[in-house]
Amino acid sequence: MYIYNVTTNIEESTQERWVKWMKDKHIPDMLATGKFIGAKMSKVLVEEDMGGVTYSVQFSVLDKATLEKYYIEDATKLREEANALFAGSFVAFRTELEVVHEHTAI
Repeated sequence: MYIYNVTTNIEESTQERWVKWMKDKHIPDMLATGKFIGAKMSKVLVEEDMGGVTYSVQFSVLDKATLEKYYIEDATKLREEANALFAGSFVAFRTELEVVHEHTAI
């Protein structure tokens, strides 16, 4: 399994609207591509020197090939929507993670 992680620093003045959009629109749209099996949104609790508020959204995907299909078929459109709505209010970077081992408590 892989995790497609998107870390975003959003200006405080835009944060509330962005979080609502992420929860109500963007994350559901990402899942609707059929490429991801789940998503988890977290607020980063470390204050950034540059200000703003930072969030991490982790999208679970079964394999690298499916993630590559997302990049080819869906990424541009979904990123453009974010840029159109929140241009100049955020900085984002993306990371791919490969799950090596997972432990769960019962």
